Amino acid sequence: METDLNTIHIFKTNISAINPDCPAHYALNNHSEIEQWSVDCEDVDCVLRVVSEILKPEEIIKIISDLGFECQELS
Repeated sequence: METDLNTIHIFKTNISAINPDCPAHYALNNHSEIEQWSVDCEDVDCVLRVVSEILKPEEIIKIISDLGFECQELS
């Protein structure tokens, strides 16, 4: 089954490390509407990729911002 590219949301963040104790790791792992996610901490933009058929970019930005991280959509 192929992933619909419209369900992949890409963001610039300031999440410089992701580990099981990180609040972002917990929030993204335990969100029922997020199918898959990753953060590229090696990239200068600390790129967050989220796969969700339901969540809109604004909702993902709010989740990350509420945790105290910066987050903006990349186009």
